[in-house]
Amino acid sequence: ELERLLRPEYPNVVFSSVACGEAGPALPGEERHLGRRFVVEAPGRLQDCAMFYVGAEGLALSSFMLTWNRCPFSSFDPATGCARCETFNVNRALMRRLYLVERARDAGVVGILVGTLGVAGYLDVLRHLRELLRWAGKRSYTLAVGRPSPAKLANFPEVDVFVLVACAQNSLLDSGDFYRPVVTPYELELACNPARQWTGNYLTDFRDLLPGACTHVELPAAVGAEEAVPDVSLITGELRAVRLGDPPPSPGAALACREQTRALAEISPAASFLESRSWRGLEQQLGKTPVAKAVPGRRGVAIAYEDEGHEEP
Repeated sequence: ELERLLRPEYPNVVFSSVACGEAGPALPGEERHLGRRFVVEAPGRLQDCAMFYVGAEGLALSSFMLTWNRCPFSSFDPATGCARCETFNVNRALMRRLYLVERARDAGVVGILVGTLGVAGYLDVLRHLRELLRWAGKRSYTLAVGRPSPAKLANFPEVDVFVLVACAQNSLLDSGDFYRPVVTPYELELACNPARQWTGNYLTDFRDLLPGACTHVELPAAVGAEEAVPDVSLITGELRAVRLGDPPPSPGAALACREQTRALAEISPAASFLESRSWRGLEQQLGKTPVAKAVPGRRGVAIAYEDEGHEEP
């Protein structure tokens, strides 16, 4: 309806339409971003446009502004009838996201959060992320926790960073309240794939990272010890472990051979983390506490037990 009213007076306006359930490459003169289809005259023309967003403020608007971070934005909320020029500090938001990329580079254990089961290609991106983390020498755990919340993710303290697999408009989470950072698949690939460089274009749709997409970048070949380049963390200032040779196996537990006894030992990052903790929960302490027989307890409800009025002060 809006396009029908404005098209006669504004022929140069590029309108978007929802692209639901469409697969395969885009048609000539068409660009697809964030689940929407744009018909443009030349590739990359959207970067030269001024954007006008119709809708309420939220994650979708933030995703659009990060995707076209060089374009001025205005918005109109039909619910309130208010229009405004957006003053969202894109540079500061990008600096925050690039800081999370550096945190992902330092991470040793990564949790893959499955935030959607209905977006096409989510199984492909799960396989892609596992392969990427295996190549980078990081351990990964796949978690299905529904909608992520600080309380849910705090149950996995052994995970250094989480990556959220969700639709393009809901993958950006403000992880300031979370115990560990939450990054997007694109940010994780920036951290783990040295062949992918930051170009100023931010990708929020994980399907743009898969093989066959125009922005897919292949993993480089493994390098030897003499060709390895030292990598220094920009957060801790320490040297990172350089990945050499073949990547470790993908499961959360690995087998190691003990040279002295020629026996196989199973190594689990989660078990190693639990072993290093000073408190591991309630313990039985068999043989350290006296055995007591079961005795009658208190009767009643918490607000008023039967024997509360008879206890002496």
